[in-house]
Amino acid sequence: MKYNYGECEICDAKLVGKQIKQDFWIRGKLVVIDNVPAGVCPRCGAKVVRSEVGKRLAEILESPRKWSKAPVIRVPVVEFP
Repeated sequence: MKYNYGECEICDAKLVGKQIKQDFWIRGKLVVIDNVPAGVCPRCGAKVVRSEVGKRLAEILESPRKWSKAPVIRVPVVEFP
C-alpha cells in the first residue's frame, strides 16, 4: 500500500511518493543517501519524509564508519561570481 504524504505545506499541491537522493553536510563532508522514500511536491520541489525514515537517516548519519564501504563520488565546486 502506498503512503499518502498529503499536500505540500508550501504550495498545497499533492505530494508524490518517490525514491530520492538526499544530501547532507556532516562535519564538513558531503554525504549523499540514495533511495530515500519521500513525498515530493511536483510544483515547488519540497520534500518530506516519514518519521521512521527520518530516524533511520539520523542513524546512518551518526555512524561514519558505515560510510567507509560506500562508493565515493567527485563533484565540481564552482564559486559564485
